[in-house]
Order: sequence, then C-alpha cells, then structure tokens
Amino acid sequence: STFDQTTLPPRRRSNAPFSPSPMFPFGPPSLLLLSMLSLSRLAAGRALGRPTFGRPTSVCPTFGRPTSAFVLARPSAVRVAEFRRFSGEAPPPTEKTEEEKAALKAARELRKAEKERKAREKKAKKAARLAAEEAANRIDPVTYLSPACFASLPPYGDYETVASRSSSTGRVFVPVSAIGCAADLPEGADEEGLCGSYGAGDALWVRARLASVRVKGGSAFLVLRTDAADTLQAVYFKTKDAGETGAKMLKYLKSLTAESVVDVYGTLSPADVRSCSVADLELAVERVHCASRAQAQLPFQVEDAARSAADVDASQDTDRPFPRLGQEIRLDHRWMDLRTPAANAILRIQSAVGQLFRESLLDQGFVEIHTPKLIRGESESGAGVFTTDYFGATACLAQSPQIYKQMAVASDLTRVFEVGPVFRAENSNTRRHLCEFTGLDFEMAVGEHYLEALEVAHRMFRHIFEGLESRYARELATIRTQYHSEPLKFTDEPCVLHWPEAMDILEERGFDVGDRLGDLTGAMELALGEVVREKHRTDFFMLDRYPSAIRPFYTMPCPDDPLYSNSYDMFLRGQEICSGAQRCHDVDMLLRILKEKGVEDPEEAGLGPYLDSFRCGVFPHAGAGIGLERVVFLYLGLDNVRKASMFPRDPNRCSP
Repeated sequence: STFDQTTLPPRRRSNAPFSPSPMFPFGPPSLLLLSMLSLSRLAAGRALGRPTFGRPTSVCPTFGRPTSAFVLARPSAVRVAEFRRFSGEAPPPTEKTEEEKAALKAARELRKAEKERKAREKKAKKAARLAAEEAANRIDPVTYLSPACFASLPPYGDYETVASRSSSTGRVFVPVSAIGCAADLPEGADEEGLCGSYGAGDALWVRARLASVRVKGGSAFLVLRTDAADTLQAVYFKTKDAGETGAKMLKYLKSLTAESVVDVYGTLSPADVRSCSVADLELAVERVHCASRAQAQLPFQVEDAARSAADVDASQDTDRPFPRLGQEIRLDHRWMDLRTPAANAILRIQSAVGQLFRESLLDQGFVEIHTPKLIRGESESGAGVFTTDYFGATACLAQSPQIYKQMAVASDLTRVFEVGPVFRAENSNTRRHLCEFTGLDFEMAVGEHYLEALEVAHRMFRHIFEGLESRYARELATIRTQYHSEPLKFTDEPCVLHWPEAMDILEERGFDVGDRLGDLTGAMELALGEVVREKHRTDFFMLDRYPSAIRPFYTMPCPDDPLYSNSYDMFLRGQEICSGAQRCHDVDMLLRILKEKGVEDPEEAGLGPYLDSFRCGVFPHAGAGIGLERVVFLYLGLDNVRKASMFPRDPNRCSP
C-alpha cells in the first residue's frame, strides 16, 4: 500500500516514501491514529443506531477502504460486515419466530399496562387528597328558611341568592341608627332623639355594608355601615374551644371584600369606639353571612371620596398624600360617590326641600297637580327645547309646566303646585346649569297685586329654611364636615328690591348697566347679594319690575310703564333660584305681546288651547318656578349644582 505524504503535518514531511517498521507495520503513526478514531466513531454510531461513514480523508491499510472522523452517510452492509469481522463482534441473531414476537409484544403491553395502572393510582390518590383538603376548607352557601334551621346551619358562609324563598325566618334587621348613641352630636341636637333603642346585652341582626375588615391572628374587627353615615364596630375573637369552626370563621371574614352587603348576628357589649358613629357599643359576632359580594377592585374607595378638599390639600406635603378624586370620576361612578356620608346627606336634604315645599303649600290651600311633559310647542320663549318624534309629528319635552298651571287656574283650581321634571336644551356648561332638573312650581289666583304671590313664596321658603335647620340638623352637620358653609340668614318678612334700586347699586359698584334694561350677569347677581346681606342681614331676597323685553310672553306689563313688567326673581346667596310674575290673562294683550316677540300664528305654536282657556274666563293669577337642585346647591354652599343632582344631565353628560 502506498501513502500520500501530503497528508502528514509539515514537520513530518519527507521526500522518501514511508518504510514499515516493527513498531508501525501498518503505516505511519498519524494514519494509525486516524484509523483507530474512525473505528471508535463507527462503534459509537453503531451503539446509537446512527450512520457512521462519510467523506474519506485517508485510506485504511487494514481494510483498503476510505475512513472518516465525520458522521455524514449511512454505511453499506459490506462495511458493517467488515467492521464486525475486524472487531470480533458476533453476527446478528437470526429472525425471531412469530411466537417469540407475540410473546415479546405481550410482555411489552403488560409492562405498559402496569405502568399506566400505577399512574392512575397515583393520580387518584392526589385527587382524593385535594378533594379532602377542599372539603375541609370549603364554606358552603347557606339559606335561612325558618327559625328552626338556625342551629343546623354553619355560622359563616355566603347566602344562596336572596330570591324571596321564605318570609318567615323570624329575623328582624336593625339599622345602626337604632343602636347606642352617636359619637358626635350636632350642635343644639337632642341627645335622646339621637340614641337608639338597642343597648348592651341585646342580641340582634344587622344588615349593612362592610366598610372595612381587619383580621389579625385570632381576632377580627369589622366596621358595619348603614345609611352611609351610621357605623358600628363588630368584633370576633377565636376561643380555644372554637376549634375548626373558629379557624373557618376567621378565614371567611378575611375573604370578605369592602363594600359587600353582609348580615351579622351578635350581642351588643359596652365599648369605647371613637372611629364609629356608635361610640359606646360594639357587636360581638356570632354569625356572619354575605348577601352580596362587592368586587375586590373598586373604582375608588368611599373613604377617599368622603374627605374634604382641605384635608386632601393638607396631605399633599406628607409621606402619604390622599388621592384627589375629580368630579368626572365621581359622576361616572355616582352610585359609589353617593355612599359617602356628605353626598348621601345632600340627597336627603333634596328630599326634605321637596317635602317642606309640599307641606307649606298644602297648608296654604294649594292642590298638587301633574302636567304633561310631552307637548306640541314650546312652553318657555327664549329657552332651548328638546324635540322628539311623536307618531310622525314633532313634540317637545316641556321646559316648564307654565301654560298648564295657568290652564289649571282657568279650570277653577285657583291654587296649584307641581313637583316634576323640567328640560332645557341650553348649551350652558356652567356650575349652576343643568339640562334636566326638578321644578317646584306654583300658580295662584290673586285678588289685587302680585305681592300676594311673593308673600306665599316667602312663607314657603321660610318654612323650608327653618325646617331644614331644625329637623335635619344631623344631615346638615354631616354635609358641612366635608363641604363647609355658614347657616343661611333670612328675614321674617319679604325683602323686596326693585329694579331701579338694583341698577343704582350696580352702578355704585362699577358695573356698566347701559340703558338699564338688560338682563343681569352672574357677577351682578353676586354683587347685589353682597349688598343686600350687608344692608338687610339676609341671604334671601326678591327683585321685581324686570324689563319686559327680557321676560316671557305671558308676563303682565307694569301698568305705569310697559317697559317694565310685573315680574320677579328670588335670590339665595346672591344667585337666582326662582323666576315668576303676574301672568297676562287678557287674550288681546297676549296676542299683541306674542306678535311683538315674533309669534305670528299662536295656533301653529301650539298655544291655541291655552288662549281658548282664557277666552272662557280666567282669574287674574301669578306664580313662580323654582329649581330644586339649585336651591339645595346654594343653601348648602356647594361649589357645583351637579352635587345636588342624583344623576345630573348637562350638555356633556347623559349617563349614567
């Protein structure tokens, strides 16, 4: 065999051909090493079932065949046979019989089946263990159907959905306001009237919101809240003999989320709790059930929404500043905002104003009426109107009950009032305008002068103001904790300012009043309010004899000067809350005024029946329209009328 010397490294290269020696009888050492490496790779590939021969890099002197250190191609049967002969490996066994193959297959299947059986057993044991743990930790729903079932039910767990399953459970839920005494009594309030009928030793059920819950070790502290402002502390302490029940109770209490609705049964015991409205008692918890779970992530915390602007501002320079909640996020989630004590109390004051309004007018001989809100034409000239399709015709949402109040007087209902919605399509994005509000309207026949209507209005407003301070002292105190305001000042008799006098005051204050026949601006109203407060010691006053040009068509002109009218507005804290007038009940005069204001065809404007009612005879009459939300907003000194509306509507908001 010959050898190509070019395959040797440079330092071993020689011009003479290689001569075999006793030490290297088969060729140069490098070739021998390469042959051994090829054989070792062939053996490794055989063991792994891989192809082992590839591109040749030398000639093996033993086999006279190319060898390679790289695994690139499958070896031929001849090469494998030569390798086995060289290495002394036994030839492959002969082909197995069908019986042997079947036996091997059966053995494999048996081993596989045994392996699968063991895996199933392991999985079943794990599932049983998990099920046992789940059963031990599971808190099943409960349902109270009768007093007899109490003892058989666990003292914790969510209710099955409360769906009127039974009306005879025997349980009576006690509001927190009926428990103990309030921590902070409003100035001048009757302490006896603010103390409940339940005291220490009484066992009772309370259904409330879970304002907060804190579980630590073997104890739990809950704050229960009803009616937004009434809070009671409830406590649970795990005893040594409580066992598994005590552990599950703590676990259940820890799982409850803030703002969930819970039922708690326990016994009242004396305590000193200054962080709750019930300061002298706490409830020792015996049973707790959740009627409605709140989601864990709320839009904002009620506690954050209940802070005053002053407290939030003061916290900004501390390590833990309070979050600022803007008006939009509050209105977007109004149901959460109304859970705060102040916002909730504002709506209670709104309700009180409506109630006191009714009380006063009913006492003065008025009858409550309900007028249509879908009308053919505009009810207020100069005010924007919402229109809608009415079976192919165009209808309007009533801007006021004005024409129907007057038609009621023509129907011999000589003193009427209404509490109802009012719609104004005015693109006014101010802090005191709404597109929908609640109107407090009254209309009455007068004997000689519209001052009779002013006297009725003054008695009504005085009844409202006095009633709020005396009967809703606690709500006012709650509101003023977050939104500061001074109690309202008002006079026993009507305080009436005339238009010329008002113009003189404004000129003295530096306002440009022009020809003195233009309407008042917001700044002018505030300036008049300041002067009247300083001069007459009142926050509530009336201004009459407005220019005719800025009043609606149904306003009676002044008999001594038609440039002015028998009209009036009423002001609270320097802002208008009420507009009224003696109405023009003479048909010919009405037609002339309508023509002057550009209404050529009253029938087309939907005023035909209105005028016809006067043609049949009508009592001279006067009245006024009041905005409920604006009264509440200004009486409480709030910064925006939207705080006095449950779900306000303005040019940018029609939801929620």
